[in-house]
Amino acid sequence: MSSPPKHDFVAEKKSEHDGGLSSAEEGSNFAIDRTPSYAVAGEVDDGSNEADINYRTLEWWQAGVVLVAETVSLGILSLPAVIATVGLVPGIILLVFMGILSTYSGLVMGEFKKQYPHVDNFGDALEVLGNSIGQGRLFREVFGWAQLIFQIFVMASHLLTFTICLNTLTGSSTCTIVWGVVGMLVFWALNTPRTLKAAGYYAFASFASIFTAVLITMIDVGIERPIGSMSIDITREIGFTSAFLAVTNIAVAFSGHSCFFSVMSEFKQPNDWPKALMLLQICDTSLYIVASIVIYYYVGPTVPSPALSAAGSLTVRKVIWGIALPTIVLAGVIYGHVAAKYLFGRFFSGTRHVAKSTKTGWIGWLGITFGIWVLSWVIAESIPVFSNLLGLVAALFASWFSYGIPGMLWLWMNWGEWTKNPSRIAVCALNWLLVVVATVICVCGLWSTGEAIAQDGGHDPWSCKSNAAA
Repeated sequence: MSSPPKHDFVAEKKSEHDGGLSSAEEGSNFAIDRTPSYAVAGEVDDGSNEADINYRTLEWWQAGVVLVAETVSLGILSLPAVIATVGLVPGIILLVFMGILSTYSGLVMGEFKKQYPHVDNFGDALEVLGNSIGQGRLFREVFGWAQLIFQIFVMASHLLTFTICLNTLTGSSTCTIVWGVVGMLVFWALNTPRTLKAAGYYAFASFASIFTAVLITMIDVGIERPIGSMSIDITREIGFTSAFLAVTNIAVAFSGHSCFFSVMSEFKQPNDWPKALMLLQICDTSLYIVASIVIYYYVGPTVPSPALSAAGSLTVRKVIWGIALPTIVLAGVIYGHVAAKYLFGRFFSGTRHVAKSTKTGWIGWLGITFGIWVLSWVIAESIPVFSNLLGLVAALFASWFSYGIPGMLWLWMNWGEWTKNPSRIAVCALNWLLVVVATVICVCGLWSTGEAIAQDGGHDPWSCKSNAAA
């Protein structure tokens, strides 16, 4: 079995504009032009037409912090409740297992980006695969728009959490729908920059925000709930729906992959991707395990989701939610940037508006960002339960973007060499495992989340009723 033609697609795309491959793509070391992948090759790389917008601004540590801020946000808030649902030991095993798989799948995405530097999103990546069977355009449309929908759902979960936060801080003084509109406008205003350069700096505030909020929560529950005051289950027997809703919430905690290709495209030195990825995975896995164990250990089976509500007094809960507000906002803004960048690239591909600061370009960017935040607000008001919204997002999309599709990318890159030697067979089995895990999470997670949404009668959509943390 012969390997698929790996670089023909790139050559075909480039030839539409400049007759062949760029020098960057002729190399095999992940080099990329200074323009974004959706710009016309060579359009802004000559001395007479310099780009106004430089998309290659991130050092590896800045990118790592951006990824930490984007990933370690809402996911961590559901994990103590996950441990309470499945039990201490199964919960820890699931966290470690999913963390290892998500790390490996991120490395696979980096290798794919190295071979195909033009790839800027999952639509581009699946176009490469689909092109080998004559379905490149179809794959690009299906998976590109699927990535966009996933990111809009995650944005909605940030908006929903924003309303919970504001209702908690203000004692539910205003209609929840109003807080949703306020949040929508705040998120949109912060999404006006066209690159992630600003995010590389304010991501520090985002990570410090969630880290401090979780730390205060752990300290508070440790003081207010003495060891042994609540029952702890090492393992638990639970129903199918509860079990898989817990698994999908863990999947959300490691669901930053939908932004990986776009973040890679803004690296100053793209070969530094593994450093940024390891910074992310070490930080998120460690924090997830420690926070989940400590909060569950002291609070017990009644630990709420989001976990910031576990603090003993209303005053402390308000302090914690206030501290967490920056990460609720800024992590959502990162998803908003990637989603808007995809749409902007589709609408303005091949025009000077991509890399130059034009009036049309700015009107388009502001209109796109506003539109996706309006849509996110509609979703947040329609699915007003935090854990259910996260479960739906994970089952539909995170399962594939974080696990299944990276496994498919490796299998395609190594087509015909799966059984080359024992080590290759082992790695091939690992990538098939990614595909299987994604399939199980998607099918069973959708069933479980659908049942949970149907059974939840205490939260009405489009209601002024307060959703403040108890």
